Amino acid sequence: MPPSVGGLSTLTKDNSMHNYFCLLLQRSLMPSRAVAGLLVPLILLLSAAFAPVSAFNGCVETVALLKNREYPQILLKEIRGARKEVIFSFYLFKIGPLPGNQPRRIAEELISARNRGVAVTVILERSDKKDDPLNVENNKTAALLSQNGIKVLFDSPGITTHTKAVLIDNRYVFIGSHNLTQSALQYNNELSVRIDSPAMAEEIRSYLNRFTTR
Repeated sequence: MPPSVGGLSTLTKDNSMHNYFCLLLQRSLMPSRAVAGLLVPLILLLSAAFAPVSAFNGCVETVALLKNREYPQILLKEIRGARKEVIFSFYLFKIGPLPGNQPRRIAEELISARNRGVAVTVILERSDKKDDPLNVENNKTAALLSQNGIKVLFDSPGITTHTKAVLIDNRYVFIGSHNLTQSALQYNNELSVRIDSPAMAEEIRSYLNRFTTR
């Protein structure tokens, strides 16, 4: 049986074996240079044999496809487990007034994470039209998050940032089509992925760094 995340099938052949071989290479757990010269080619061969279908820079532990309402379930779970840092970058983060509103649940989890000492940053889109409904909704969400100690940044009005990305503890990546709206999280047909990959997390962090460091 393939590994799973929250009951979801993952896009791997055998992650546990692949990760073991990657670990040997990454930590250089070799008894000597001579023996290493013999074992490294074998480890590379075995690692490739057990590699995930979608690999990124060598070793990807888990890639899970999140369909429709699977996305908020797994995202909420990972936010609850965050220990150091959460970074959000979304085109639209629209919070509704009702308790069952999924974007509101996500905002509440972000606030809870901040209250337990996790660094939380949220990057949102801002258009150059003051009366744009996008600005109205993102400003409302930004006000709620800022009041609770969360760092909120807006893109330049002259540039459209259409990302839907999450980084958690510089390891877990969520990326795909889901915006943070009730329609996207509860009703639409949407596809995203959850990736356990420090390498990809670092690549995305570098891409978003222009917003988080200003």
